[in-house]
Amino acid sequence: MATEMNPESSGSTRSDGGASAGASAQHTASSDYHAPAPENLRLTYMPRRERSVDERIGDTLGWLSVGLGVAALFAPKALGRAMGMPHQSALLRAVGARELVSGAGLLTQKDRTPWLWSRVVGDAMDLALIGTALRPTNPGRGRALGALAVVGAVTAADIAASLRQTRRRREGGEPVTGGHEAFVEQSQIVNKSPRECYAYWRDLTNLPRFMRKLYSITLKSDRISHWVVQGPGGRKIEWDSEITVEREGERIAWHSLEGSTVTHAGSVRFEPAAGGRGCIVRALMHYRPPMGRASVGIAKMLGHDPNTEVREDLRRFKQLIETGEIPTTRGQSSGRRSWLGRLTPEGRKSREGQILNEGRA
Repeated sequence: MATEMNPESSGSTRSDGGASAGASAQHTASSDYHAPAPENLRLTYMPRRERSVDERIGDTLGWLSVGLGVAALFAPKALGRAMGMPHQSALLRAVGARELVSGAGLLTQKDRTPWLWSRVVGDAMDLALIGTALRPTNPGRGRALGALAVVGAVTAADIAASLRQTRRRREGGEPVTGGHEAFVEQSQIVNKSPRECYAYWRDLTNLPRFMRKLYSITLKSDRISHWVVQGPGGRKIEWDSEITVEREGERIAWHSLEGSTVTHAGSVRFEPAAGGRGCIVRALMHYRPPMGRASVGIAKMLGHDPNTEVREDLRRFKQLIETGEIPTTRGQSSGRRSWLGRLTPEGRKSREGQILNEGRA
């Protein structure tokens, strides 16, 4: 994806051919959050995307530890029977406590390396414990063999993640730090010209019309604006943002100013589609939430995955610029939602619309 953005880059913005084009003047001296040159994208964004993959692996292992820890602490007998060790409840509770500590370390601590290796040590202990259940006289020997295979696979994943993190440190690369950042990359074909799409996006006051979590944008100057978005739990989060790159009909990029509660940046390219059939809108978003990775995980569990949000925002942009409106089923009659569905904001709004329609009838 040919976009330009890196929170830690101090380079100036240049054209795709490598010419300077004097774009370094587009950055203010007051901000320490710069967009990299497009030709340096592979050197700036791709390593970050690699780190993002490592972060997701670490998150997965962390939540796996939490899940296993909860099961071992609160249902040791059931877990013991499933593993062919029905009389090891005390040991399994100890394993559960250890897993919860490891999971908490992976999900909350800045340096994950020792916590990854702690999982490897714990895996070795688990394999030894399961090995005691492999005696021929154990009626649950078959289940113990299955548990051994599962733990062996998890051990391999833990070792691979630990070695990868250790190698990154040894080579002088930036270690994965518990995942305080989120990167989102999406694209959408729009049946409008690149210039039309760019012009609509360049008027920042249009963005709240199709970005569902964006309450408002107030222009302070031609390049500086004030953003208000919906954060975790429905609370409002505000910051000031600056446009750092604008090439008419081609590209626009922005980032939050120094001192903002949220570190955020975005870059959108508008490319002619094949055969001149419209425009390919490519969006790259980055943000570092105020509550760290925990808020990202909670948001995903509540159905607010950043990738899904940006994909839906681009879909609404397509509908709005092509037809002038965004189709919606909100307010229309519908069947009764499940109790879990009614807990979500969308479920509550759907229910409110259904009650309104019933009242009108």
